[in-house]
Amino acid sequence: MSLRSRARSLSVVAILAAGGTGLIGSTQTWLVAHVAQEELAVPGASAVPVLQPLMLTALALGLVLSLVGPVLRHVLGALAVLLGAVVAWLVAPVAVAPGVTAVASAVTERTGIAGEGIADLVGRIDATPWPWVTLAASVILVGAGGFVLATARAWPRSGRRYDTDRASAAPAAASGPLDAVDSWDELSRGDDPTR
Repeated sequence: MSLRSRARSLSVVAILAAGGTGLIGSTQTWLVAHVAQEELAVPGASAVPVLQPLMLTALALGLVLSLVGPVLRHVLGALAVLLGAVVAWLVAPVAVAPGVTAVASAVTERTGIAGEGIADLVGRIDATPWPWVTLAASVILVGAGGFVLATARAWPRSGRRYDTDRASAAPAAASGPLDAVDSWDELSRGDDPTR
């Protein structure tokens, strides 16, 4: 495998791994809120509601990245950097100092109390390692996007399996009517035999 192919493979795998890790992290318990002598588990999707759509976008970006041409590679690389930065910006406050706002929707769902009253109900909030894992995934996403931007021009071209080479296609009989075999051959080359 050439160095250029390795750069493409490494970029795609890193983006897919970061997106997958973030998506898995969004389903795990991030915070445990102590509410009236009860422990309330808060998943990442509840603490950061837009996390799952952003990580699904990262997964789709990773899948599409290996199929597109050089211009779109740069666009997708910049998008990966932007996605990673947005996820890091959203997850960092929850990882560093989880506040009542991160558990508000789960507390409201459990108790029916919303607004200012939530702060009075929540005794303390304990964090699990999952916000940090997701933060690390977002940093990897930023790095992989930067790597795409730096190396995308050197990547090998995508396969052209279904492109036709019109110069080497044998022309059908220039004069005279086409038979059924000639018509099928023209269809195989991508030409319209009815013209």
